[in-house]
Amino acid sequence: MDTLLSPFVWRDAITAVFWLAVAALALGTARRAALWRTGRSASVAWSGLFAIPKRYFVDLHHVVAREPAVARAHVAVAGGAIACMALVALNDGLRLRWAVLDAALVACALVMLAGAVMMAQRRRQPAVAARVSRGPWNRLPWTLGAGAAGLAALAVGALWYDQIAPWWAALCVLALGAGAAELALGVGLAGPMKHAIAGLLHLGLHPRPERFKEQGVGPTAQRQASALKPVKLGSDLPGATKPADLPWNRLLSFDACVQCGKCEAACPAYAAGQPLNPKKLIQDLVTGMAGGSDARYHGNPYPGKDVGRHAGAPNQPVVPGLIDAETLWSCTTCRACVQACPMLIEHVDLVVDLRRSLTLVGGTVPNKGSEVLSALRETDTQGRYPLSARYHWAADLGLPVVGKGQRADWLLLAGEAGFDMRGQKTLRALVQSMKAGSIVPAVLGAAETDCGDVARRLGDEAGYQRLARQLMDTLTAHPAANLVTADPHLLHALRNEYPVLDAAWAQRLASGQVRVWHHTELLADLLERRVLKPKASDGTQPPSVTLHDPCYLGRYNGQVEAPRRALKAIGIKVVEMERCGLNARCCGGGGGAPTTDIPGKRRIPDIRMDDARATGADIVAVACPQCTAMLEGVVGKRPEVLDVAELVARAVEMKQ
Repeated sequence: MDTLLSPFVWRDAITAVFWLAVAALALGTARRAALWRTGRSASVAWSGLFAIPKRYFVDLHHVVAREPAVARAHVAVAGGAIACMALVALNDGLRLRWAVLDAALVACALVMLAGAVMMAQRRRQPAVAARVSRGPWNRLPWTLGAGAAGLAALAVGALWYDQIAPWWAALCVLALGAGAAELALGVGLAGPMKHAIAGLLHLGLHPRPERFKEQGVGPTAQRQASALKPVKLGSDLPGATKPADLPWNRLLSFDACVQCGKCEAACPAYAAGQPLNPKKLIQDLVTGMAGGSDARYHGNPYPGKDVGRHAGAPNQPVVPGLIDAETLWSCTTCRACVQACPMLIEHVDLVVDLRRSLTLVGGTVPNKGSEVLSALRETDTQGRYPLSARYHWAADLGLPVVGKGQRADWLLLAGEAGFDMRGQKTLRALVQSMKAGSIVPAVLGAAETDCGDVARRLGDEAGYQRLARQLMDTLTAHPAANLVTADPHLLHALRNEYPVLDAAWAQRLASGQVRVWHHTELLADLLERRVLKPKASDGTQPPSVTLHDPCYLGRYNGQVEAPRRALKAIGIKVVEMERCGLNARCCGGGGGAPTTDIPGKRRIPDIRMDDARATGADIVAVACPQCTAMLEGVVGKRPEVLDVAELVARAVEMKQ
């Protein structure tokens, strides 16, 4: 019997492992926090720390639950681990050694073990294996599983055996130690489990706490969770040049990345073979924050670029030492990566911050991007058009030009589509339908200037703010109860970004003095109220229609139903693409990407048209002039591309 150990002897090892792990975790977190503090100061709502449970169990799992199997595995392994740590803290950390707690510990450890097994099996699925990081991440399910198994075995021994063989106790303690080390040492040594602590802190101190608030949809909604934060010109840094230029809680957010690759799988630029991978972009900033090279990165590289050739440090320029400029210019700012991220990381904010430095400090915008910015500075249009030409397409439509100080019930803003022949077809169809619904919109004529969206996405924050304030002043001088536009980029500026820039504009929207409509919202409203009436059916089979959701209407404004409601009201049943709604693939037209024109293996609109062809539809319905231009640029046999306004104009009865 002297070869056997009493539970009170070998369980002291558990107590020792627990307190060693706590000490290592505290030291590792402090070490990592020192890296986060290299960033700029940030205004943080510390009360968010108390909201972590709600954000973790509700907000975060709302995102994770898009993949039910992942949600179940994550609940099992993370929930089981948290419960196990709490029980060990009570039973062994405080040396209570209650049987009821041992029984609970066995149950929770088995749940954690089951979750680890599910995670291991999931990583073997081809689609998942293609995007997740490897290296240390491959061992993670096994170390966590070993820790859970060791803990369960020790708890079983405490419940049912008075004595235990030393070799068995040692084996169990070693297994427990492997799991504890993965967490406790992983934080300080930048292992995979650093996201466990960083992720929780990131949720509590999120750079965009408005993401956890209810976001409305429609003409009176403001969705500031998708609006870029303005730079205070003359006081703030003109963008970020080095990692230390970013706010400290943004650096913290990068450590929350679990390298699952969902952003990578969602990214249109990565799919097209352009030199961008959102996952590696975040990991490159982690490398820059800590100092070193990207040689330890174990995921997929930027297409066409080898891993291990870039390095950085907190106070060294990100471009070109850590990231090539063309990586940043490949982004379409579509927010597909942000939408997909289970840790709510803001990739687009990072891209635009780094672009601001390239544009405002270096003046290095590639290809036609610099020409567009020059044209905006000189003419207030992207193509050096005379402002008086914006409404030439409406010369025969009898639209009143509102004068300064005059009020209008409805004011149509054409945006840059007013200068484009294809965009003009959409605008004419929209006006035709509005007139049929007894609405004759006024226009600003030569007083309408560019909204600044492209300038901002290309990094010219100063140009954006000048254009934004100019257009807000014009709209204030020509007040209207309702603004309507067919351009989701202009819509997003008016609804979401101008209110962040100007408190008076925010008040006008919040008080209902002005409502901002996307044309599909207006058309759906008119059709559903029977103000617009579809023509009687002639018995012919309606064409098969699939719908492309614009990124700036869907992900930026949450509006995916209005286009479908409008089409349904005219008798069209939409055949959905595999990626649709908030998960829709970008057309490639946002973020100034058509002007920077970074080459890849394919064009993004060609990939999107493949999605449309797969449905067998005759028509691709669109709701954005940029989407129309990009998709109509696809060569070869393809469905016809028509705006929702054109389909509605064809289908409704026009008043004489």
